[in-house]
Amino acid sequence: MFANFSIDYFIFGIMPYIALTVLLVGSIARYERDPFTWKSSSSQLLRRKQLIWGSILFHVGIITVFFGHLIGLFTPVWVLDTLGVPYALKQWLAVVVGGVAGIAALIGASMLLHRRLTDARIRQTSSFADIAILALIWLQLLIGLVTITLTLQHMDGVEMVRFMTWSQSVVLLKLNAWTEVINVHWLYKTHIFLGLLITILFPFTRLVHMISGFAAPVRFLLRPGYQIVRSRRKTPLASAGKTGGAASATMGRTRASAAANPAE
Repeated sequence: MFANFSIDYFIFGIMPYIALTVLLVGSIARYERDPFTWKSSSSQLLRRKQLIWGSILFHVGIITVFFGHLIGLFTPVWVLDTLGVPYALKQWLAVVVGGVAGIAALIGASMLLHRRLTDARIRQTSSFADIAILALIWLQLLIGLVTITLTLQHMDGVEMVRFMTWSQSVVLLKLNAWTEVINVHWLYKTHIFLGLLITILFPFTRLVHMISGFAAPVRFLLRPGYQIVRSRRKTPLASAGKTGGAASATMGRTRASAAANPAE
């Protein structure tokens, strides 16, 4: 039954659709079912300085890496050819920008992971999912940086075109998309696999708060809401004061009347 089963076909041909489905359905289900868990669960009161630096490096780096992959993988090859962009130039741009952003993200992730693992109070308030997803992202960043050494060995853009063709073929529902990457280095394959795994785990971890950052402006325009805030007013509102005064006056008259007519 499994004689013709191919792990490459499963990872690069089937798993992308599983990941995208779980990401979409899981995120919607969590938002509808457990909206109060849709947060980053920050522990900013503890070791705040390390959190600030680690968070800045991590978020700036990971956002740059994310959009770099998004633009790099899903820009049609014919666009590069039409604009006359050399493949080698795109490769160098990916290596330099992606390398710097990846290093920044890795340093930030290391600081955040160290903070969660070494501080007893933070460790006590951290769930297994909090630590596991951060460790998985750390490993993904490390492998991504290691693949740069492979990329430098073939700056002609052949491997780059393979990954672009595979990504775009998956989106276009081409059944043979997986054949584009079956012969690439195992480090590239591991990098893709971990990316798909993180996508699957996305709705079940604190990573869901990333969607809020991208969707907040759109949500505000389409469905504006209200925010409850704590007032710093030291004196009550005029209306509240009048209401309170009227109530006190009424209570005072009632007590006076009762005192004047004890038999009632």
